[in-house]
Amino acid sequence: MNTFRKSTPSKSVMFMVNYDDGRTAYLWIDDPAKANDTWAIGVIAQAQQQQGSLPEGTITSIRRVR
Repeated sequence: MNTFRKSTPSKSVMFMVNYDDGRTAYLWIDDPAKANDTWAIGVIAQAQQQQGSLPEGTITSIRRVR
């Protein structure tokens, strides 16, 4: 009898989005394949800004958190 279970890897990837005025927002990507493509992350962040999911402003950096 095995009482311990292996944890399943997280399917979403979290990114920290920094703005030029010092604000920080968080972005979650559900597709791990897209999370490895730096260009795709920038495009997704801009699209989410247009939808209102991310705050408006100039993004200075996007960094993977988990």
